[in-house]
Amino acid sequence: METEIILMVLEILGTVAFAISGAYVAIKARLDIFGVVIIGCITCVGGGITRDVIIGSTPPRIFDKLHLVLIAAVVSIIYFIIAAIYHRKFEEINHRVEQINNIFDAIGLGAFTVLGTEIAFIEGLQGNIGLSLLLGVLTGVGGGVFRDILTATTPYIFKKHVYAIASIAGAVLYYVLRYYTNDTTIASIVSLIIVILIRLLATYFHWELPKANIDREYKPIKFFHHK
Repeated sequence: METEIILMVLEILGTVAFAISGAYVAIKARLDIFGVVIIGCITCVGGGITRDVIIGSTPPRIFDKLHLVLIAAVVSIIYFIIAAIYHRKFEEINHRVEQINNIFDAIGLGAFTVLGTEIAFIEGLQGNIGLSLLLGVLTGVGGGVFRDILTATTPYIFKKHVYAIASIAGAVLYYVLRYYTNDTTIASIVSLIIVILIRLLATYFHWELPKANIDREYKPIKFFHHK
């Protein structure tokens, strides 16, 4: 029962957070309300569907939990309405809005990474650590990849402040804590906090993985820099 409650909380938390993140990106891409809702929902369910297809769990779990899709749609519509009414304010404080969106995106990433890794335990796949971590990371970043592709944006995982690294770290930590302590609550809370913390610190300090920058004047590669 405790695990079921934790999973439910993670699902709702991740759904709301990713719906906001997806709606924000869709609005920036100047999509209409239908597009905003679709992108908001895909951001929430894309990773989970990909995960379930990989492990042969069909139809994917989301079709037994359509209330989550409804939550994502409602959140996306509300966000769209607020942005439409206060569009001038949004433009004026665009940097602040993006910072807030990063927070929601970090929460969604953490919640779904933990949820995806726990699915490996539920399915009895924890003996395969590589697959377990893959399921966690796919659940965390998959929806965002679909979101970015559909809005013609380079996926965050390839450019955005160690995005995938945060998910990998969370999945590894959750797997270790869950495997050796069998305490879902502690593993979930600690891993969620770590993912969010890495994402927010990376955003604040502008941590980035090295890039070749072959079209620019040569500069020594730096792993971390602060602006």
